[in-house]
Amino acid sequence: MAGIDIRPDAQGKVRDLYDLGDKLLLVATDRISAFDYILEDEIPNKGRVLTQLSCFWFDLLSDVVENHLISADVADLPEEFKPYEEYLEGRFMLVKKAQMFPVECIVRGYLTGSGLKDYQRTGAVCGIELPAGLENGSKLPEPLFTPSTKAEIGDHDENISFERCAELLGDEAAQDLRDLTLAVYTKASEHAAERGIIIADTKFEFGTIDGTIILADEVLTPDSSRFWGVDDYEVGREQPSFDKQFVRNWLNANWDRTGNPPRLPQDVIDQTSAKYVQAYETITGKKFA
Repeated sequence: MAGIDIRPDAQGKVRDLYDLGDKLLLVATDRISAFDYILEDEIPNKGRVLTQLSCFWFDLLSDVVENHLISADVADLPEEFKPYEEYLEGRFMLVKKAQMFPVECIVRGYLTGSGLKDYQRTGAVCGIELPAGLENGSKLPEPLFTPSTKAEIGDHDENISFERCAELLGDEAAQDLRDLTLAVYTKASEHAAERGIIIADTKFEFGTIDGTIILADEVLTPDSSRFWGVDDYEVGREQPSFDKQFVRNWLNANWDRTGNPPRLPQDVIDQTSAKYVQAYETITGKKFA
């Protein structure tokens, strides 16, 4: 696959980060991770979907919270990256540098995943008591703010209470993050619902620039969110999704979690790529280019 012959200053599971002094260049690759492993196979077009969908949400949510995006136009690429325009087009963002908060801001609108397991075991999600009788896929009485710590690659994020979040960040910052997280989720969920998508849960990352809290990293993508189709939604079962749950399901059926994950079959790669593109087109109402 094409790429960049410039060593990134930092590398995540999916993104490569280049420090440009007064700003950053974030490049979304086609890598995919599952169960804290970066898989050997890549998903075509994935990085472009993540970037272009994030840009869409940054614009839509700009009246709720400021963000770090400067440009995603190849005309604004620094000179040393110009030779890689073809690869970078649609998959990079030039962003402002921010002082990032050391927590991920998770919001849950529906009962699923680890939240469902927590509820079945304790009657609560991350220590927040919930009514009895909820099922897999139940809509929660109100969205829950359930922050977690940020783990290094290969480690697990750790859910923390709001009180612990306040200890880490201070009471005012923790309250501000909770309010912003819920406000962003509410507006995004309303838009998505109009497009036939349920945002079951998602995670945000925030930072500060000159004392102002801004939304950063990726936003409301199939990597950071659980998207369900309104027409397919049915309480009491696993929901068909527009995210990498498709890959997780295949791995669960074909891997016992010992050793490295197996290679993905071509049909799983193709169908996963199609799921990502479908999520973009459904949410934005635009044809994926």
